[in-house]
Amino acid sequence: MLEATVNLTGQSVADTGRTADVLPVDISDLVFEAGGKRLIDGLTLQLAAGPRTIIMGPNGAGKSLLLRLLHGMIAPTSGDIRWCGMPLSEDIRKRQAMVFQSPVLLRRSVAANVDFVLKLRGKDSATRRLEILDHVGLSGHADQAARLLSGGEQQRLALARALALDPEVLFLDEPTVSLDPASVQMIEDIIQAAHRRGTKIIFVTHDIGQAKRLADEIVFVHRGRVLEQTPASRFFDAPDSEQARDYLAGRIIL
Repeated sequence: MLEATVNLTGQSVADTGRTADVLPVDISDLVFEAGGKRLIDGLTLQLAAGPRTIIMGPNGAGKSLLLRLLHGMIAPTSGDIRWCGMPLSEDIRKRQAMVFQSPVLLRRSVAANVDFVLKLRGKDSATRRLEILDHVGLSGHADQAARLLSGGEQQRLALARALALDPEVLFLDEPTVSLDPASVQMIEDIIQAAHRRGTKIIFVTHDIGQAKRLADEIVFVHRGRVLEQTPASRFFDAPDSEQARDYLAGRIIL
């Protein structure tokens, strides 16, 4: 995997604030309604550069919706999202990437999937493509049809496409669901490498073990609201809310 880039002071890029001109993102009184239901209900949150943010909560809490709202895939009913004080623009969105639970790939070769993204960024290069595919362990599959890859390999290709954008913010919506442990480990390694290189990680997962491995901070969402935003160690040792305690204990959350 790629190592952290280090400047002359000995700090990694993650420590130097590479995303300072994009982050923090401030979310104020965010509301999203659909089908007569309020799915995001006055959510307020600030996410800063640096910490790996893991978003957790029960099914239907609004976690995936929140990612889509932040990435500009859907528009809020009301409320405000500001990236370093500015509304989401095409320039800011180009500095983000998102990986979904089910890989979104072109029905082309592995190499062509990466080339498509590199061309969008004006960085079409066989050398760069090889670097990216090698980084995710797929250089030996460059000419293979993407649809013939295993589930874990497809998700690594989805990550390769995202990383080809050189994102400053990487959204991940349960990218390891139903994958075998070896595939999960490989994907987590890729995500960790991106973090070390200065990419802000915003990750949705139900996997408590995974959250413990990856998180610097936990945002716990319930019924479209943030109930907790706290350092990961504190959240897992002593969550503040009854709902979070029930969630971690595997109990039904009311």
